[in-house]
Amino acid sequence: MRERWAEVRRGGRYLLIGLPTAVATMLVLPVLAVCALPAVACGLRSTVFYRIPAGLRRWAEWHRRRAAASLGISIPARPAVPLPSQGVRTRWRLLLDDAETARDLRWTLWQVAIGVPLGLLALACVGGAVFPLVGAPLWWVFPAEEPQRFIGVPVTGWSGALAMGATQAVVAGAVSWWAVPWLARRHARGCLAVLAPSAEERLTDRIGELAQSRAGVLDAHAAELRRIERDLHDGTQARLVAIAMRLGLARESLPGGADALARLLKEAHEGAEEAMTELRDVVRTIYPPILADRGLAGAVSALAARAGIPVEVELGELGRLPAAVETCTYFIVAEALTNAAKHSGAGRVLVRVARRDDRLLIEVTDDGRGGADESSGTGLAGVRHRAAALDGTVLVSSPPSGPTTITAELPCAS
Repeated sequence: MRERWAEVRRGGRYLLIGLPTAVATMLVLPVLAVCALPAVACGLRSTVFYRIPAGLRRWAEWHRRRAAASLGISIPARPAVPLPSQGVRTRWRLLLDDAETARDLRWTLWQVAIGVPLGLLALACVGGAVFPLVGAPLWWVFPAEEPQRFIGVPVTGWSGALAMGATQAVVAGAVSWWAVPWLARRHARGCLAVLAPSAEERLTDRIGELAQSRAGVLDAHAAELRRIERDLHDGTQARLVAIAMRLGLARESLPGGADALARLLKEAHEGAEEAMTELRDVVRTIYPPILADRGLAGAVSALAARAGIPVEVELGELGRLPAAVETCTYFIVAEALTNAAKHSGAGRVLVRVARRDDRLLIEVTDDGRGGADESSGTGLAGVRHRAAALDGTVLVSSPPSGPTTITAELPCAS
């Protein structure tokens, strides 16, 4: 009972405060229209007009917080209206493209259309319960030809005033007891729904968050690979080299006749050298050391120099690229050059790497016989998987008579 009474009081207060604010909100659209005229007349440079959306945002946000408090929930604050200090076109573009501004305008219409009727209903319910308590004792003030009425019944005496007044108070109180909390909840939920992002916008925001988090994970992964490469190169590989050298010295210092021991040392020495060779291959597949030493441009040039066939390299302005993008580009070019040298019979290869806004374009073209088939090996499939991990794309064009062109696009926005 006590909790219900608290809901009635809270809902009534919420709706009764919302009634005059809804009436005040009716002025928003006329004010916007009036302020837009001088904005256009002044060459779209009126600073007053740009402050109106900011004020509307605060006004709508205040109602949003009231609605959340009425429902007993917590909500995050919405961003403020962006107001750059310079650039008229930038200001207009931000205002027109800002989804929150569109929701504020939509809320303005909703608040007027819903807030006023619900506020009047709450006023009728609460007033119908409170008025008899004040008006019944004053029935005699009204003239006889226009007597006071309770529940449509004219009051002409104390008995009628008390009976009809109490009846109206009870009926209106019962209606308020049931209707006011329900109306308040409906209004509050509607307010939050109108000012909330749509399902498509939430999905878009979530995709953006996932893209950022994936970029962070890839950068962290690339940094970890660089650390592992350094540890293997400076630690494990150095120790293997030292072991191989000691084994070589031991073989040379053996006395004559120790054939069995010499054979064992030879096998150990060769095994250490093979382990070093395998370790170098593993290090190169983890993170190419040349990327850290010479950057992407130098690494691509080095790949072209040792490709085994003539390779022409065209590099555009690359700028600063994420480590994951550089690594993926290196392996794409390396795989494409390896395929061209081994399978295409090409006499010349052209490698182009250029940046276009937030995309990195990699194009490798050879004049070989063509007919490259992704299903016949894992090379091209691996290239496609590497690019897909960065949300990139790979297109392979290889007609039977050639040429073969591998085109990859990688997002490289930092």
